Amino acid sequence: MKASEHWRVFRRGVHLLWDLSPAYTVFSVLQAVLDALTPYVPIYFTARLVDALTNRLPRSTLALYAGLTVGLTFLLQLLRAWCQAQTGVAETAFQHNADWKHAEKTMAMAYESIEDRDVALLRERILQETSTGFNYWHLRGRLLSLVGYAVQIGVSISLTASFFALEAIPIWMKLALICGLLLTLAAGAWLKGKAERRKSSLFEKAVDLNLMAGRLSDYESEYATGKDIRLYGMSEGCLRNTEAFQERAYRLQLQTNVPASLLESVGNALDFGLKFGVYLVLLYAALQGEVSVGSIAQYVSCITLLMAAVSGFVSAVQLTMVNNRYLQRYFSYFDLPNNMYKGSLTVEKRDDNEYFVEFRDVSFRYPHSETWALRHVSLKFQIGQKLAVVGLNGSGKTTFIKLLCRLYDPTEGVILLNGVDIRKYDYDEYMSLFSVVFQDFRLFSVSLGQNVAASTDFDPDRVLDCLRRAGFEKREAAMPQGLDTPLYKDFDKSGVEISGGEAQKIALARALYKDAPFIILDEPTAALDPISEYQVYSRFNAIAGDKTAVYISHRLASCRFCDKIAVFEAGQIVQQGTHEALLADAEGQYCALWNAQAQYYRNE
Repeated sequence: MKASEHWRVFRRGVHLLWDLSPAYTVFSVLQAVLDALTPYVPIYFTARLVDALTNRLPRSTLALYAGLTVGLTFLLQLLRAWCQAQTGVAETAFQHNADWKHAEKTMAMAYESIEDRDVALLRERILQETSTGFNYWHLRGRLLSLVGYAVQIGVSISLTASFFALEAIPIWMKLALICGLLLTLAAGAWLKGKAERRKSSLFEKAVDLNLMAGRLSDYESEYATGKDIRLYGMSEGCLRNTEAFQERAYRLQLQTNVPASLLESVGNALDFGLKFGVYLVLLYAALQGEVSVGSIAQYVSCITLLMAAVSGFVSAVQLTMVNNRYLQRYFSYFDLPNNMYKGSLTVEKRDDNEYFVEFRDVSFRYPHSETWALRHVSLKFQIGQKLAVVGLNGSGKTTFIKLLCRLYDPTEGVILLNGVDIRKYDYDEYMSLFSVVFQDFRLFSVSLGQNVAASTDFDPDRVLDCLRRAGFEKREAAMPQGLDTPLYKDFDKSGVEISGGEAQKIALARALYKDAPFIILDEPTAALDPISEYQVYSRFNAIAGDKTAVYISHRLASCRFCDKIAVFEAGQIVQQGTHEALLADAEGQYCALWNAQAQYYRNE
């Protein structure tokens, strides 16, 4: 990164800290200033007190210096404690806003970014880096260091300026001391930078290791995987993998920390050499009678703090530049664009319910893929119809639904609603048209009622009606807290574990609760037992009512309830028609699928 890029990322990072919590930023900086100033109060006034004792000044003067030393230090400590308390309070809001920022970004992303594995890995990486103290957390620490060291440098210079004006010290000694100071700082900065680059390299590699180790830990601790680990005797393999990760981490640390420690030791040796030189110069000045005992103590302390502050400031700059790469990666995630075009047209409200959806020569392939998931799909159906979408696994059925719901836009072709490209409609309003139950639907560890309503607020009577229509009324009646019963035990030990079939019924009730014009069911009976499956099929028309129902299934018995059937194969529609018409085509794909399934249901 160029210096200008480092500065741009740093400034943006500081703006981020301010946006997350102005109070946290202000009180943290103020605390850093107070921390930097506190050591100088006893240094300055103790030096005056020693000189006063040496010169036998009045007791009142001694008492004044002693009182100022203790009083000002106490005042600074009180201010520091107050700032620390305010920082602690504001930190909660700071962390909450940082987490909320992630949540908002996830909600604002295009769905294709959510499904993109590269984006998911980027998000996991920056979360891992944040948890180990990088990006904005590291910037916060470095910003405070820069402020604190800058204050110390300014105060140290002001308290040691008179040292270089002493006439008793030859000019060559002053120049030698200044050159020694500069050379020591330059060498220390170079050595420190080299050591920090080694450590940074370790942290860079450790992120990937931590991600993999974290995943492995999740497998070991997740109750859902516990069954497989025990039944298949996988515990030894898991432990070996954990041991391998730990061994790799240990070797990386050994390869990094030993050389880094040697480099830092050389820098420390140079620091002590310079301090020894400072003592020699001050002793020479004292022997000449130009420097008081108190001033010697002041100069030694301030020059020592100056060296430490300059070295610390340079180190903080170097660490900030290292962290800027992590911060840049952090921003790259939040800068990911949502290229999904969002129109402005209002979806027409028609009393006659005469809506038409048309796929016109639609082709689609997923991002980063060269394979067509759909190819030249053309299909038209009317609102209120029951459409079945059938085909083998991987034939493009779910992709067809994702395009209809505008989770993706077609790569080629166009999808029309009442003759208008769906991309021209207001995105949120168009999305509100659909109630969908996907194969990989998700229920949440909240109450049953909130799961059905997809909201913290819900109408109990309406929820119960939807559960009844989905065939879940008996199970709901047995719930210990009714609609307020929490599902799963992630957040509440009294939560109820439900089966896959029960979860599917709740998901169906959620789709009914939304009461959207389109209801889309993607394999709605996959986890149901035969009796429950029959109940869903037999009540399918009643469940859908006058809504448009798009029904995806491998089980062709469901198609008998539908007005139209589209048969997918290898991303294309190979047949369209009613159940009877398609079954009459003995050479067609639908008839072959039907006969393949029917043999399992024929009487012997």
